[in-house]
Amino acid sequence: MSTAVTMLTDTWSRRAKRFEIEGYAKILAIGTATPANWVDQTTYPDFYFRITNSQHLLEHKEKFRRICNKSNIRKRHMVLTEELLKKNPNLCTYNDASLNTRQDILVSEVPKLGKEAAMKAIKVWGRPISEITHLVFCTTSGVDMPGADFQLTKLLGLNSSVKRLMMYQQGCNAGAAMLRLAKDLAENNKGARVLVVCSEVMLSVFRGPSLQQEDNLLAQCLFGDGSAAIIIGTDPRPGLETPLFELISAAQTIIPDTDSHLKLHVREMGLTFHCSKAVPTFITQNVEDCLVKAFEPYGISDWNSIFWVLHPGGNAIVEGVEETLGLAPEKLRASRDVLSEYGNLTSACVLFILDEVRKKSKKDEQ
Repeated sequence: MSTAVTMLTDTWSRRAKRFEIEGYAKILAIGTATPANWVDQTTYPDFYFRITNSQHLLEHKEKFRRICNKSNIRKRHMVLTEELLKKNPNLCTYNDASLNTRQDILVSEVPKLGKEAAMKAIKVWGRPISEITHLVFCTTSGVDMPGADFQLTKLLGLNSSVKRLMMYQQGCNAGAAMLRLAKDLAENNKGARVLVVCSEVMLSVFRGPSLQQEDNLLAQCLFGDGSAAIIIGTDPRPGLETPLFELISAAQTIIPDTDSHLKLHVREMGLTFHCSKAVPTFITQNVEDCLVKAFEPYGISDWNSIFWVLHPGGNAIVEGVEETLGLAPEKLRASRDVLSEYGNLTSACVLFILDEVRKKSKKDEQ
């Protein structure tokens, strides 16, 4: 299990002088997008067991309903519709061969959803699209070549010389990892403007229930579809670019002996998901040690003195981190709000939360 910590300074005028420091990477724009279709978490168990022809599994259905009720998720956006599932019944069983069907949908939908977020970020940025020098695309939804980065380059009309990097199967730590990678690219390539796009479609893990693999129900309860895009660069041009956040430092660590507790594997049946009940405990037991190592060089040890962009892997993780670190309720409000309105968006989730923090900071300043 890998955890990532990315330090960001505060926003707007409270620490505006930080933006005068040359060389540090800054987030210049954020954009997000979701499919128009969405599901209500309270009624989703009925839909899920009906569309998968599993209504006879009454105890399993009630267990799923309890999981959904405890998730603190209100709704999730999905490319999946009832019409699409009826056309592709192999998606609705647990283990029927369906990889080809999933791939055919994902290789089209993932870059399209990514384009929506990217266009919003570019509009906020306010500069010509020709000034994008680097593109980093990340998804856990499907694998293809030419990849989603290539498809997005065409969809956006980016320069043919744009420097592209495609990141597949990075999981929930990918949002913070993409910030770290973009920071390195921006700070080591003078004048670079890096477009980062994280786009996720939960079709990759959608499948019918299994009495033998009960953690599959967690995946069906938790994940939603969404894409987020950010533009990162150094030395923003006064009057032309407005920095939102500054990336000071990035760190990543591996918690030993945890690789068997959270796993996703590509099989003929699609992307399988395994998450043990010990995952929230592993995170809460190790989070403070990770923070100490990351923030000690900067003399920060009061976890309520900083703002938080915590990936909400699930409600148990959010509550566990809050309790372990003694955080004030408002510190993880953005993470809770995104979890409630969108579910777990995998790689895109951290960027959605970052945008929520930006909106609140701007509102507070006004």
